[in-house]
Amino acid sequence: MGGMIRALPLIARRTILAGPAASLLNARAAQEQVDEVLRSGIARRVIPTAVGSIAGRRKTLYVGAFGVRDASGAPARANSIFRIASMTKPVTTVAALQLVDQGKVGLSEPVAKHLPQLATLEVLEGFDGAGKPILRPARTPITLHHLLTQTSGLCYQVWDERMFRYSSAKVENAPAKPGPLMFEPGTRWQYGQGTAWAARLVEAMTGATLEDYFQERILRPLGMQDTTYIFPEAKFDRLVASYQRDSGGEIKPNERRLPSRPAGFNGDGGLYSTAADYVRFMQMILNRGAGPGAVRILKPQTVESMLRNQIGDLSAGKMRSFQPGTSADVDFQPGHAQKWGYGFLINTTPYVGGRSAGSGAWGGINNTFFWIDPKRDRCGVLLMQYLPFVDKEAVGLLDDFEKAAYRFL
Repeated sequence: MGGMIRALPLIARRTILAGPAASLLNARAAQEQVDEVLRSGIARRVIPTAVGSIAGRRKTLYVGAFGVRDASGAPARANSIFRIASMTKPVTTVAALQLVDQGKVGLSEPVAKHLPQLATLEVLEGFDGAGKPILRPARTPITLHHLLTQTSGLCYQVWDERMFRYSSAKVENAPAKPGPLMFEPGTRWQYGQGTAWAARLVEAMTGATLEDYFQERILRPLGMQDTTYIFPEAKFDRLVASYQRDSGGEIKPNERRLPSRPAGFNGDGGLYSTAADYVRFMQMILNRGAGPGAVRILKPQTVESMLRNQIGDLSAGKMRSFQPGTSADVDFQPGHAQKWGYGFLINTTPYVGGRSAGSGAWGGINNTFFWIDPKRDRCGVLLMQYLPFVDKEAVGLLDDFEKAAYRFL
C-alpha cells in the first residue's frame, strides 16, 4: 500500500507532463537552447550584437536578442533596428515582379524601352598595355530577367576583378549611365548592381519614389512598421551601431548617429528594418505571396519562380573579394553548386543539420542574413552589424543558429 501511495504522484506527474504542460516546458527548454547558442556564440566569437528570429508561415517560433546596441553598453533588444543593406534586394525584386504580375512589363523585354539609359551600353573587353580600358558595344539588350538574376554584367568592384581594376583607373562615366558591363548579359552570374536598375524601372513605371511604392504596396500591407529608407528620429534609441573587425581581430565601433534623409532610394540597399519585420516578409514568401488577411502581394506562381533556378547551367554565390576590409571571399556552401532565382540564392543540396535543398537566402554587407525553407515551413533571420561581410565568425554563428533552429524548435 505504501509503495502504491508513493507511486501515485509519480504516475500523475508523468500524465501531466505528457499533456500541455509538457509542451510548454519543452518549448521553454528549446528557447533556452537557442538562446544559449547566440549568447555564448557572440561571446566566443567576439561579435557585439546578434538578434535572431525563426518562424513558420503562420507563427513566430523564436526571438532572441543578445549583445549591445553600441559602445555605451546599452543592451540590444528584439526590436532593435539594423541597416539591412542587400536584404533590400528581395524587397525590390518583389516590387518589380508586381509590375510583371500586372502585365506592365515583361521579364524578357529590353528594359531600355522604359529606361533609355540602358539602351547603348558597352562591355569591357580588357585593358591595353597602358592600362586603358578596351570597350565594345554590347550585343545583347539587358532585360528585367538579367537585372533580377545578377546576370546583367553590372558588377560590384568588391567582388569582380575587372570591375575593381576599372574603378581603380578612375574612368569617368557619363552622368546617370551605368557600366561598363563586365560581360555580355546572360553569359555569367556575378553579383552586382542589377537590382538598383530594377528599382529605377519601378520608379519610372509607377511615378512613385521607391520609398513610397514600398510602403504602399509591400511594407504597410505586411505590417512592416519599422522598415523604411527614411530613419525616424523617434526610433533612434533602437538603432544598432555599426562595427569593423580589424586585421588583428579586434572589433571597433563606429559612432552611432541619426541617419540623414537619403537624396534618393537605392534598390540594392539602404533599408532599415528589424528581425520581426523581415520575418513578416519571409512569411509572405512561405505563404506563396499572401500577406495578412486577404492581402495579396504576389501571385503564387510568381513566388514559385523566385525560388526556382533562373540561371540554367551557370553557378551562383561564390565570389572572390578584392576589398578584404569590406568582405571576405564568399562561399556559403563550399563544395556544392548554388543557383539564383529572382532575388534569392538557392542551394541545390541540403545544408547539414539545416535548410532543405531549394531554399532561398541572401544577406547584407553588415552580416545580416536570412533563409526561407518552403519544404520544411521554416524561415530564419540573424542580424549582426559589422564588417567585413561573411567574416568567418559571423558565418560560424549563422551556421550554429540555423542548426539550433532545426534541432530544437
